[in-house]
Amino acid sequence: MAEKPNFATLEPARFRALTNGYRKLRTAVVGDFCLDRYLEIDPARQEVSIETGLPVHNVIRVRSQPGGAGTILNNLAALGVAQIFPIGFAGDDGEGFELQRALSELPGVKMDAFCLTAERRTFTYAKPLLVSPGKPPKELSRVDFKNWTPTPPRLQRRLAESLRSVAQKVDAIIVLDQVDLPETGVVTKRLLETIRVIQKERPDLLILADSRHGLQGYPAVALKMNRAELSRFARRTRLFPLNAIGPAASALARAKGNYCFVTLEKKGMVGASGDGVVECLPAWPVRGEIDVVGAGDCVTANLATALATGASLRESLQLANAAASIVVHKLGTTGTASVAEIKKLLCV
Repeated sequence: MAEKPNFATLEPARFRALTNGYRKLRTAVVGDFCLDRYLEIDPARQEVSIETGLPVHNVIRVRSQPGGAGTILNNLAALGVAQIFPIGFAGDDGEGFELQRALSELPGVKMDAFCLTAERRTFTYAKPLLVSPGKPPKELSRVDFKNWTPTPPRLQRRLAESLRSVAQKVDAIIVLDQVDLPETGVVTKRLLETIRVIQKERPDLLILADSRHGLQGYPAVALKMNRAELSRFARRTRLFPLNAIGPAASALARAKGNYCFVTLEKKGMVGASGDGVVECLPAWPVRGEIDVVGAGDCVTANLATALATGASLRESLQLANAAASIVVHKLGTTGTASVAEIKKLLCV
């Protein structure tokens, strides 16, 4: 068992009280769901194309799992959340079939609000992996499938209506904007306006948002970002120094009247609440080779579940911090952390 830093431990009884609550939670995940398709390549079977003279990589296994907002959903399922409502879309294509199947096979997932559309293609990350016995998998250059035109108004309307409907029956909403070009995915200006309306109707509902391009223009929901995104939010040309992140997060949390979380990679994470409380936790020590893909989404899922079951700011950071430490040590996949794994690492 890994040595526990003095900031990390959580009493077993308190851990049980919080995590047992996950089995009653109803959570919506709204955002850009994509398909992570892993192509496992055996380098011992490499050939040369007769036609082109270029190397041929022979795929010996294909693995598919939900990515993007689906990574958050994977983590919620691993935590045992009772009901999970994905709100997003997939294209009417082969990747969309795989994505819908992968989502629906996860425990607790309700697909009623998920849209299938012929107007978009399925957001896909194809990840070739060299797999050699006794060695960690090595990822080659990725092949991506994305949408580069604005999301059609009719689909935007369907998504907004689905969110309004689901918002009436959940305990928390997680929002993830994953696209490279604004207005081409699920989280459009129209959807953000829907979130504003929901927040007015249900002011005590936990809504936690994360966006690849920053959270400017978002309603006064709980915000999760990294150091660079916090710096851009504050319109700085340089990164905040580490000793200024706590005060900056606190100022933003006070202005929004809600939580602000900032991840700092190997330096840990900072959390601030709207009433002025600030907590800073260092990262867990590295215990071998790491792969940071998916760690941020794991943090988002664990922060939301912890807060929705009554965890304090510090407790939510402890749970998310431990979960992230587990995930980064899972190589060649976008991993998740279960309650049992977190308990083993976190509890006395």
